[in-house]
Amino acid sequence: MMTRIAMTRHRLLLPLSLAAALLAGCASPDPRYYTLAQGPAAATGAEGQSAAQAQPLWIEVAPVRVPERLNRPQLVVRDGKDGNELKLLDLSRWSAPLPDELRDALSQQLQARLGAIDTYQQGLSEAAPVFRITTEVVRLDADVGQRAGAVINWTVRRLPDGKVKAGRTQAELPAPGAVDGVVAAYRQIVASTADDIAASVESLRRDAAK
Repeated sequence: MMTRIAMTRHRLLLPLSLAAALLAGCASPDPRYYTLAQGPAAATGAEGQSAAQAQPLWIEVAPVRVPERLNRPQLVVRDGKDGNELKLLDLSRWSAPLPDELRDALSQQLQARLGAIDTYQQGLSEAAPVFRITTEVVRLDADVGQRAGAVINWTVRRLPDGKVKAGRTQAELPAPGAVDGVVAAYRQIVASTADDIAASVESLRRDAAK
């Protein structure tokens, strides 16, 4: 009698363990998280180094405005033959909300180029920014494995006189490979935007020195 009970329990355990193995095999893969940051910011070139060692340049990089359709945890890419459809990549996500990703990456790039300190969210209430930078993403899209592009409007306002320089950065870059290629292209676009903004900041600085 005891032997039959043990055998019955053994037969019950086999289907349960098999079901557990099947469930584990069917579990969804974990999403991958991406960032637009490129490592610790550091002043580049002799000009950036001398600026960082002397009196720092105070800037304020405001939050980046993005279209609501892009303000998602997932990367949003184009889908379909005509490119008019959008697709959310559930397994490819930003490490922070996209406006924060863009603002932080842009701030990092500008601080490196200008030897500047960004007063936004730094607890530097005693340091009034000399240049306030605002940006708006008009377009940011990609076809995975093919291309990535963007149109970004930006303004640089010199304080306290309020003189403004405004511009637009447009880019179309190849994005070979999978999602990694798209993110790499987006990083290059942020870098190009930072180049354009930094040039305007330097122009306003030269004007003020005259």
